[in-house]
Amino acid sequence: MTGKTALGRRSISVMVLGVGAFGQSTAQILTDAGASVLTYLTRDYGHYAPSLAGPTYTRDQFPSPCPLLIEKGVDLVVPMSIDWARAPWKDDLLKVPIFSPTGEGMRIEREREFAHTVCRRFGIPFPTAYVAANRLEAERILEDHPQPFVLKNPLCSPTSPIHTILCETLEDTRCWLQHVDYAEGVFLQEYLGRREAGHFALVSGGEIYSLVTNQEYKRAFAGNMGIVAGAPLGGLVECDPQDKYGLARELLHPLLPWFREVNYHGPVQVTAVHRNQKWQVIEYNIRIGVTSGAMILRMLANPAETLLGTGQNKKLEVKFRAGLAFGCSVTLAGYGYPYVQIRGPQLPVEVTESFDCDVWWNEVCRDAKGRLLTTGHRIADVVAFGKTLDAAVEKAYANIRKIQSLGSYYRHDIGKSLWPPGSP
Repeated sequence: MTGKTALGRRSISVMVLGVGAFGQSTAQILTDAGASVLTYLTRDYGHYAPSLAGPTYTRDQFPSPCPLLIEKGVDLVVPMSIDWARAPWKDDLLKVPIFSPTGEGMRIEREREFAHTVCRRFGIPFPTAYVAANRLEAERILEDHPQPFVLKNPLCSPTSPIHTILCETLEDTRCWLQHVDYAEGVFLQEYLGRREAGHFALVSGGEIYSLVTNQEYKRAFAGNMGIVAGAPLGGLVECDPQDKYGLARELLHPLLPWFREVNYHGPVQVTAVHRNQKWQVIEYNIRIGVTSGAMILRMLANPAETLLGTGQNKKLEVKFRAGLAFGCSVTLAGYGYPYVQIRGPQLPVEVTESFDCDVWWNEVCRDAKGRLLTTGHRIADVVAFGKTLDAAVEKAYANIRKIQSLGSYYRHDIGKSLWPPGSP
C-alpha cells in the first residue's frame, strides 16, 4: 500500500471510510492520482463497488479501523459521513490527519440550532427556526407562527429519526407534525422557496479556498416533483474558485473568525436559498458530499495532496484540471425508490455499451455467474464533465442510457431547472 512515485517519493496512503459509489469514486480517483488507497466499509451494504477500486476491509474483520492505520502506514483518513466521531475508536483514529473538521468544528453540521446561533453571531442571514421537544411544543410554535416549515432532526446523522420533510404550505406542516418521530425533538426551519444552491470550499491554515458552486436535485422525480429523496437524484458543479455567485463571500467568509477560533480545517459546504435579493443559509455540511464529492475530486489536479494538506491544516495550493469547467451527475434509481420500504428481487443490471465517463456503482453485486445484480434501491451514479454545462449534461445522459434494469429510472431534467444558482 505504500509504493513509490515516479520521482522516488512514497505515495500518499489513504484510508476511505465508506461504501457504495462514494467509497468507489473517492478510492479510484485518489488511486488515479497516485495515492495508495484502502477502504474500511462502514455499513452493511454497498461493498462491491469499493472493491473495484482497491483493498477493502469489513467491520467483521476489524471492529476498529485503527489497527490498519499502523499496518498500512496510512497518512490520511477520508470519511463518508460524520458518524465516525461517535465511534468508540474515534480518538485513536485522530492519530493521523483526517479530511474532516473535528471537535467543536463538527457542531456546525451536527447541531442544527448551533448553526443558527453561529449565523446570528456573525450576521449571516438564516431563516427563522425553532426547536421543539415534542408534538405539543411543535404545534404551539406553529400556532404562534402560522407558516410552512421544513422539518428536520435537531441532530444530523444518517440514522436520524427525522429525515428532511419539506412542507410548502401551512397545512402540510400541520399534518406532518402529527407523524414525525420526536425521539430527538424536531427542528422547524422557515420554508423559503426553491431557489436553492450550494458552494463548497476548503478551510485550512486559517484560510478559505473556494472550489465549486453546486446544485443538488433532491426531489425524487423530474420536474422537481415527489418527496425529497434520501440522497439526491442528480447534481451539477461549476468550477468556481473566484466565487462568481457570491455564496462564499456572503455565507462562508464571515465565519472566518469562528473557523480560526475552533481550529477548523476540512471541507465545508453551505446550502442556501435566494430570497428577497439575498442568500440565506439553510444548512452547513462538513463533507464534500455523496453527489458532489466525485466531481470535486476529479476536477482537482492534485486531489491527494490537497486533501492531505487540508487534513494537516496547511496553506493550500489548489489546482484544477483544464477543460473540466462543469460536472453533471445523474443517479440511476432502482426498483421502488424513493419508497425504500418497497423491496424487489435482485434484478439484473445490463450494460449495453462501453462507458466514456465515470460510472460509480451503488447497491449492486456480482453473482456466481458474474452477472451484475441490484441489491438495493440506488444502482449507479453517472458522472461526466465538459467545458460547458451542456456538454457535461449531454455526456452524462448518453452514458446513463447504456444501463438497463427493470423498474429503474432517472431524472431526465438535470440542468434544465435550478440553474444558474438562484433560479427556480
